[in-house]
Amino acid sequence: MLEELYIENLAVIEQACIHFEQAFHVFTGETGAGKSILIHGIQAVLGQRVSRDWVRTGCERAVITALFTKLSGEVLTLLEELGISCEENQITLTREIRADGGSIGRINGKTSSVSTLKEIGLLLISIHGQHDNQILLNPENHLRVLDDYGGNDSFLTAYQQAFHELQKIAKELNIQKRKEQERLQKKALFQKQIQEIGALQLKPNEEDELENALMQAENAERIISALAGSAEVLHTEEEKIQSAIGLLQGIEDVFSGVGENLSRLRSCLIELNDISQDLQNLSLGVQLDEEKLQQMKQRYQAISQAKKQFFCDYDELLALYETAEREMQNMHEDTEKIAELEKRKTELLADVTEKANALSLYREETGKKFSSQVAEELAFLDMPEVVLTVVQERGKLTIQGRDTISFWISANKGEEPKPIAKIASGGELSRIMLALKSVISDRDNIPTLIFDEIDTGVSGRAAQKIGVKLREISRKRQVLCVTHLSQIAVMADTHYMIEKHEEQGRTVTQVHSLDQQGKIQEIARIMGGENPSELMLKNAEEELNKIHHQE
Repeated sequence: MLEELYIENLAVIEQACIHFEQAFHVFTGETGAGKSILIHGIQAVLGQRVSRDWVRTGCERAVITALFTKLSGEVLTLLEELGISCEENQITLTREIRADGGSIGRINGKTSSVSTLKEIGLLLISIHGQHDNQILLNPENHLRVLDDYGGNDSFLTAYQQAFHELQKIAKELNIQKRKEQERLQKKALFQKQIQEIGALQLKPNEEDELENALMQAENAERIISALAGSAEVLHTEEEKIQSAIGLLQGIEDVFSGVGENLSRLRSCLIELNDISQDLQNLSLGVQLDEEKLQQMKQRYQAISQAKKQFFCDYDELLALYETAEREMQNMHEDTEKIAELEKRKTELLADVTEKANALSLYREETGKKFSSQVAEELAFLDMPEVVLTVVQERGKLTIQGRDTISFWISANKGEEPKPIAKIASGGELSRIMLALKSVISDRDNIPTLIFDEIDTGVSGRAAQKIGVKLREISRKRQVLCVTHLSQIAVMADTHYMIEKHEEQGRTVTQVHSLDQQGKIQEIARIMGGENPSELMLKNAEEELNKIHHQE
């Protein structure tokens, strides 16, 4: 609960330190005295948005610190998860607001993010005001309200466990299907590679050999001409060398000096004869076969097209074919696993649907009890003709079940129910919200409830009933209420007056805890204005005594 609130330089509040107990506290004061500023201060330490305009004129910063004690298990668990130490089961939240527009959050004196303040604050205090009824106006909150009221989370827990398992299996099934799709795509690619590359029946080094053969075939005439011409030239040279040998042999017996040259010429003759014969044979081997040339060109073009199609060279083309064959042999289908997952998904979907239906039936019964109990509370709050209906619609399965819940009301007898946001006035919203809080108070773990002028738009007997209800709730939770009605103020255990006055030419707001005489004076002022009469003072005292004697 909130045990202490310290405020410094927040708007017109120069300094205030307020102590609280687990009871019913009210704040009263003249219009403009600073009651809303007090709520702003509490909202600030809870991580809500702040404004530099909140800093007291002439000051560098405003400081708000709140001490919370008797922390719930839920809060302690969150603090542990956030790594925040907690001694003596208490924690302090601080918010500094700088005049330049910046702000700093602190937890137990250590700097913390504003988002962390907000996360913790949601478990510590619930603030409700005449303009803060989103719990009612936003249908997205209605399902949570109904489930909180029901209190039995076994149906939702069982459903969510099955739903999570269904999500897990569905995710695994999608993964396996994607893998199978990828496998089929790879298989199709490998089949294409095997079929198209395999049809070429490629051999190692075939491309180089084919290039050489094509080059030779395309230049056959030149090659034959060169080879035959060369052989003919060499044959002519053979005859000349033969003549030279004959001449030299004729002088060999009379001139010994020609013997060595004669021997060399005879060797040249043998070599030229061999070369001439080889060239002649080569020329005979070169053929001018146009049909074969076309076949080689087509073969070479087919290989080039395959290289272009698969973006690789000749050696890579051979490797691609071998890889495709190997991968096809090693590729295994996962159709059995997919079939098992499909079967499991179908079974889980049936189980989840069954649990969703059970959850829906539970919510349907809970809705009836909820409507009935809220009707009792509304009747107590002088709204006997108002009927709250829990509208339940079933849709697709989500983590919260298949239900969409919204609260509709019929404000007058005989009228068709409509969504709360479209029909309820400010005063009606305040009392409906109070009725809801009263109904779910035993199941809501938030220890402190703050009501900011929820009595707007009501008076007389209805206001008195609101006071009674707030006092009743405060016996289970700490309740703080800003009010301008005496019927509510007399119900308080502790009464604070927010008073504005002038000091040294500046407006200063102070918060006073009232004793019995102070309560009488303030309540009489609320009843009859400034300078209340003796009769007003007596009436105020009687009202306070009446509440005291009732308990």
